[in-house]
Formats: sequence, C-alpha cells, structure tokens
Amino acid sequence: MALPAMAWANCPGITLGDMAGVSEGAFPEQYELSEFEKAADCKMEFSENPAIGDLNAQIKGNPDLPALADRLPEEPLVVVPYDSIGKYGGTLDALSNATEAGTSDFLSTRHVNLVRYSDDLETIVPNVAKGWEWNDDYTELTFFLRKGHKWSDGEPFTAEDIKFWYDNLALDPNINEKPKDYVLVAGKRMEVEVIDPQTVKFKLPAPKPGLLAHFATSYAQGFQPKHFLGKFHPEINPDADKYAQSLGFENGYAAIKAYYGNSDWTDTATPMLNSPDLIGKLPANAVPTLESHFVVKETTEGRHFVANPYFFMVDTTGQQLPYINEEDEVFANDQQVRLLKLVNGEADYKAQSLQLSDVPLLLENQEKGGYSIQLKPKIAMHAISFNVTSEDPEKRKVFGDLRFRKAMSEAINREELNQVAYFGEGQIQQYTGFSPVPGYVDKKWLTYETQYDPDNAKALLDEIGVVDKDGDGFRDLPNGDPLVLNLQFATQGIAGQVVELIGQYWADAGIKTAVKEVTPDEYRSAQSSNQLDVGLWEKGQPLGIILGNNELWVPPFENYFGHRAGMLWAEWVDSKGAKGVEPPDFVKQLIADINAFQSTPVGTDKSKALAESLVANMTGNLLFIGTALTPDPIYARNVLKNFPEFKTASYEYYRTFPYRPQQWWLDE
Repeated sequence: MALPAMAWANCPGITLGDMAGVSEGAFPEQYELSEFEKAADCKMEFSENPAIGDLNAQIKGNPDLPALADRLPEEPLVVVPYDSIGKYGGTLDALSNATEAGTSDFLSTRHVNLVRYSDDLETIVPNVAKGWEWNDDYTELTFFLRKGHKWSDGEPFTAEDIKFWYDNLALDPNINEKPKDYVLVAGKRMEVEVIDPQTVKFKLPAPKPGLLAHFATSYAQGFQPKHFLGKFHPEINPDADKYAQSLGFENGYAAIKAYYGNSDWTDTATPMLNSPDLIGKLPANAVPTLESHFVVKETTEGRHFVANPYFFMVDTTGQQLPYINEEDEVFANDQQVRLLKLVNGEADYKAQSLQLSDVPLLLENQEKGGYSIQLKPKIAMHAISFNVTSEDPEKRKVFGDLRFRKAMSEAINREELNQVAYFGEGQIQQYTGFSPVPGYVDKKWLTYETQYDPDNAKALLDEIGVVDKDGDGFRDLPNGDPLVLNLQFATQGIAGQVVELIGQYWADAGIKTAVKEVTPDEYRSAQSSNQLDVGLWEKGQPLGIILGNNELWVPPFENYFGHRAGMLWAEWVDSKGAKGVEPPDFVKQLIADINAFQSTPVGTDKSKALAESLVANMTGNLLFIGTALTPDPIYARNVLKNFPEFKTASYEYYRTFPYRPQQWWLDE
C-alpha cells in the first residue's frame, strides 16, 4: 500500500495514528525494508540506542559490537508504531508467578517466531521469516529468511537452525520425551529440507494447513542456535560429551538441558539458576536468542534482561528496536501480593493471573496508581473436569459415569455464578473445544447440560448409587467409602470465588468438597501425576490453533501448562496400548476425527461434518464442563506508550505477541 502522495529525502517517522483515515483500507503495521522505502519514496538511514554498547557488555561471551549496519539483516522488518516514535531507555517492570509456571505474559513481550498474527487476530504476517509459501495441496511449507539476520551473540541465523531445532531437539527423545503434535502430521514426522541459508522447506506426509497458524500463536519457537547448542549434541559434534564435561556437565545432553530445557518451553531456567556452580566456566550464561531482550541475571526471586543488540526490527525512522533498554521480572506467587503491587503501580504491564473478580479493586485505584485497565473478552473459559482415570478405582468408576458428570453440571447455578462471580458480564456456555464455535456446528451444544436442575442432579446421583450411606448428610461412593472432592486451584487458571461457589453448589447436592488454593507449580504437578480429583483451569482454543495442534482432542487433552484430564488414557495412547488405561470408543473417535479434520480443507462438507463430530463427542460426553465465557482485565501503566487496545485477553494468541511490544516505550 502506498503512503500519501508526498516524498522525503530520509524516511519519515510515520505512525499508525498519523495514517488514520488517510487512505482506504488498513494501513500495514509493518513492512519489509524495500517495501517501506518504495511506499515512502525514501532511503532509510539506521540509528541505534546510544546505550546499546553498555547493554551488550552485560551479555557474557558477546564480542564488542560491530557497526549497526553489520548487526541488522539486509532487510530488517520495519515496524510502524501505533501512536508515536519512541524514546530509548527505561526498564519495563513485570510481575510473574514463578519460573516456568506463570511467565508467559512477560515472555510474550520479547517473543518472536517465524510468523505472527496481526493485531486483527485474523491475518498471519511475517516475523522472523520474511515470507512463506505453500504448495497447492498444503504438503510443503517453505519459509524465506532474512539475509544477514544474526543471533544475540552475533552469529548468523540460517535455515540450518530450523532444521537443527526440528531434527535434533523436537524429535530427540533424549530432550523431548515424546514429539509434540504440532511437529507431526497425523502422528507422522515431517521432513525439514535446507534449500539454501535463507530458505527452508517443511515437507509434510499429509496436508496440514494449520501448521502456519501454530507458528503464529505458540510460545514454541521453530528454531534454535545450532552453532551453540549443536556443540553439545552428539549427532552434531562427535566430541559433544567431552566438550560438555570440560565445562562441568555430565554429558552433552545435560548441557542442553541446562541451556534449553527438556521441552519446547522457551522460558526454562538458565544455568544461572540450574547450574550456578558452573557459571564461571561456561561460554555464555544463557542460550543465544532472536528475541528483543536477553536474560543477564536470574535468581529464585526474578530475572533481568537487556536489549538484544542484534534485533532485526527498526521503526519508520530507522531506529533499531526495542526502545526499552531493560526488562525486570519479579516473581510473586501470592495473588494478593501481586494485586497490591499493581495497585501501587509497581509493574508496567500485567494480564496473566488477573481475574474478573480483581476488576473492582483495580478500577478503584486506577487514578492513584497511574495505570489503566482494559476489560476484554477471553477465548478460553473457566472449565471443570473429573479425573476419569483416578488412582482410586471407586472414584474412577463414578467419575467415568456420564450420569455423574451430567449431575455435577446441572448442580451448578450458572446464572447466580455469573451474577456473583462474573458481575453479570459472562455468557453462559458449555465447553465445546472450539472458541468461538464455528457457525456450521449445531448451536445446541453451546447450552448442553447448562441448565440449573438440582432435583435432577440429585436423582442422577441416586441412580448411580452415590447416596448418603452413613447418615452424615453427605453422599458416599457406591461401596460406602466417603466421597470428598478436593478442589485444588491456582489463581493463574481460575478465580477462587468461582471455585468456592461451585464447591457450594455441589455441597447443596450432597457432595462434600474441600477447597484449597495452591501455586501453579503445585497444581500442574498434581495434575500431571494423576493426583487431582477435579481439574479447574481455563480451556478453549480458536479454529486457527486447532487446525495446527490437536492437543485439545487427544488425551490428556492439553499440554503441561493447560487443563488436562485422562492421564492414564494418555499413557495408553502414547504406549500404543502397552501401558495405562484404554480409553472409551468416543475418545478414540476424537483422535481419528481431529487428525482427519486437520488435513481437510476448511469449509468443505467433510470438514464441517468432522467439526460436528468432534463437538458432539467432546461436549456430549462432558469431559470438560463449561461455566461462562467472560472478559478479563489487562493492566498497563500510563507511562507505557504505544500500548494499544487489545482485542482479547487471551493466552491463545500468545498474549502481547500480536501487539508488537518491541515498539512500546516508557515516558518517564
């Protein structure tokens, strides 16, 4: 799209605000350099943060900085700021729950991936990759990279780094116990072919058009530095173990675990935290990155980051991004402590772990605290699950009975829950997997078993033998053992008031409950080890993500960080029946349907039929019980500039990733 009819000798500081109403259609929020220079009729001159040398000096192992022109790729990504050309400097202050258990909010402010969603949450646009193309049947996806793009330590970033990530990390059982769904197509591996240093091709065994959307939304980056991690990998370096042992590690894989972790989570602890005794010997304190900021300090209390001197984005005047010099992250697990810090203006941005129930307090203190609150719709809703593979055989029998799950759904007074816990802002819905539900799926599933019918709930419990056998006023298991539902929850996933109300509704139906708040780490550990009675967390994904990732439909129905159930079903699926508990037929149908759905063109009759089958099996069997789709708050201090109106308060689009936080700046 051409800019208005005017020309500049040097490139102008155009912002999206400047362009409002100037031309028809949406003004692009970013350009490749050549596109921008052509549109603006200018030749861009680059400039850098005057503090970048001092910031780079804090990155262990980095050489002295070459000139900016030698640090930027030949075709940097030109970011059009929302409101203003920023000023360099300052420290972005952030609050997280704890290492790896509540940091995605802050991580998203520096995150990059091959592509991303534009802030319209509909259009996929370039990011690390400058472009891509599919073949006609969606079995080959080719990415084009930026010539001269460099890692944060100045080493070249090339297609080899993508192939290394896929072949040697994502598919290596010594690192990832099992491959994630997004690196497979219907359970089969892809082939990654390096065409040249700037061109890489994913060759798929069957169509999977949603693979692109995965890279646009996920924290899991499709690249890792082969030049650094490859030194520790025995398939890349025959002397990997010897080299790792010279640094104090047991072997090469131990070194990879210290730097990269043992999953695709990009916020894993660094050697500064997991191997502090070895830091003096190590070539770097953390793995090189393409992100906007690099971690230079890490303790159990928090982390500190400095601007990446090799970052690949510039603004419309040619200033290298990011504008913000440093980022500081403080860990605070207690929700009340976090709220107090926010009320006092001690963080610049926060969304993760904030619940609708926190809004009155936050709104009341906006002016005093110097911040603003956006209330935005969510993608996921608070959902409930029962441990259908409980280690207790009597509980497993009861939880696995659909009549029990129907009773527990009908016992919830969602209208009252909405008014009391959600201030009337919620839209009562059943969990369907899709959020929003595609228009061609029968709308009956949105309200399936959401009616408040305590009498029928009690009748269903009577029918399956969950009755009060000892006369204490609470129902027991059919064999006479006490039935107590332990409702462990973390405020990162659900509001305490919601859990307490649900516990009371079930108590009114005769089911004894015990409510306990735990940390996210404690919750996830209990969930993954099959120890929870009841799952309590947000759940739901948009169509774009589901097309690239089948996790909501295959046991345990989400990853470690999400809402899981049926852990022993998952063990059976993973072991191909050698271990675990065989799931019922409807679960096997879910697995078959989601694999077929991902390889079928969207909008076709077959695709629509598969979506209907997925929803009918998921919702009809109430594996997860919905409550209401609600908004959540987003917090930002008023000194944080170029902070836009978000469209959703959602993890599903990876929080701030669509809103280009690299162009945020601090006016103080």
